[in-house]
Amino acid sequence: MERIKMTKTAVWCRHKEDNIIGIGMNIPWYVPSDFKRFRRLTEDQAIVAGQTTYESFPNKTLPNRDIYILSFDENYKVTDPRRHFVLNDFKDVKKLKQDLFISGGASVYKLFMVNGKDLMPDIIVDCEYQGEVNQALVGDKVDITACVEIMKKDYHKISKEYFLDNIKTTVWAKNDAEVDEKAVKRVIDAIEFDN
Repeated sequence: MERIKMTKTAVWCRHKEDNIIGIGMNIPWYVPSDFKRFRRLTEDQAIVAGQTTYESFPNKTLPNRDIYILSFDENYKVTDPRRHFVLNDFKDVKKLKQDLFISGGASVYKLFMVNGKDLMPDIIVDCEYQGEVNQALVGDKVDITACVEIMKKDYHKISKEYFLDNIKTTVWAKNDAEVDEKAVKRVIDAIEFDN
């Protein structure tokens, strides 16, 4: 049986108290197992990220992934033109055929969450960091409170709560949507790898 549509999975890690995902250009905590889980979730997959998030990747790349970069800059240069692609119009995401992992930042999460049911993620990997935030960082706090509110209203939990290294992870699926069981299994297997 042929698949009818791509599965969109949002992956974020937010602070439990205030839904911040960053301070300035930095993640305000360091949890190596969270980076490893992200790698397992997205390896050999396609991800979509904003230009700022793309520039935060080591050497502007992540091995073994196609990366779609949302950018207003029509002349934006990528580090690997064979696997990295610039999208200047957010709605071009609809033209993509493969499954996508939505990887941030906050404005990208919001674009997917508020631009209609057909662009909303089918699955959300909601990681809540339970620890303290590095308050010494300089810059504005970046939060995804609007996205979390939509998640709590338009999604339901489809997994148990997983706890690892001060992060609680739960998988959510969009209400009234048919979610690809293989995609869900792949996500759960990646999360359960260390649990």
